[in-house]
Amino acid sequence: MVNHFGLDVVKAYMQHVQDNAEESVRRVIDTLSNGSFEYETDFGAKICVNIEVNSEDRSATIDFSGTSDQQDNNFNAPSAICVAATLYVFRTLVDEEIPLNAGCLKPLNILIPEGCMLRPKYPAAVVAGNVETSQAITDTLFGALGVMAAAQGTMNNFTFGNKNHQYYETICGGSGAGPDYHGVDAVHTHMTNTRLTDPEILEFRFPVLLEEFSIRRGSGGEGQYRGGSGVTRKIKFLEEMTASILSGHRKIPPYGIAGGGTGRTGQNFIIRLDGTKEEMGGNDSKPLKAGETIVIETPGGGGYGKA
Repeated sequence: MVNHFGLDVVKAYMQHVQDNAEESVRRVIDTLSNGSFEYETDFGAKICVNIEVNSEDRSATIDFSGTSDQQDNNFNAPSAICVAATLYVFRTLVDEEIPLNAGCLKPLNILIPEGCMLRPKYPAAVVAGNVETSQAITDTLFGALGVMAAAQGTMNNFTFGNKNHQYYETICGGSGAGPDYHGVDAVHTHMTNTRLTDPEILEFRFPVLLEEFSIRRGSGGEGQYRGGSGVTRKIKFLEEMTASILSGHRKIPPYGIAGGGTGRTGQNFIIRLDGTKEEMGGNDSKPLKAGETIVIETPGGGGYGKA
């Protein structure tokens, strides 16, 4: 490309792409107001953000002061994840087809306190930061901006295995409603954006039976626009396995906005051989015998506006 067009032309267009993205975000900022939000997690930590718009220079300061200190669990997130989530949220507000690039960040001043769970110090554990805390940051920002209700807010990271088989998947749920649209049922939201293994492939390659994969009707929040519903996923094991789940919104429901109702929380449980139901925590690991079943019910999204 450089040989064909020349280095100066290529550099000029690279700059144009970033300048265009910067101006696109500044046009969004022109329409925004100051806002703040406090997001509570199932394990007691909170993510706080205050968004202050400077209309003179068409910029915004996104300040995460007040966020909980780094945790002794694995839900800490490196600051790069917080920046990426902020970039994602502001890119979603741009109603134009522009490539995602660093120009989007130029109008944004992102402040993340040192030592909080969004900028932890080594050797803090961060494995859930990318998959779970990123979702929480995203919904915190949408809450402060007031543009849409919370999505399911979790990836429902599900793994199972033994010495011969290992498997990992994330499971869809409900998306949040907005000022002129309902949430969507049974979709991957925000940071997930993945697809599940086909049932036929899953059962062919692993000693499991997928007994149910259905929409949890009514699990989305009520409102003028309803939140999307989560799903029920039910898997029976045909060999002894260890099943693990890393998930959120099992205690705190996804928030509604502008008077909309909250989405229903998810739950995880095991059906043992004798038919008893054994609850699993949001972050848990348990052994299962052949013939036992795990059930994962994912959260619904929040509603928007009073019903």
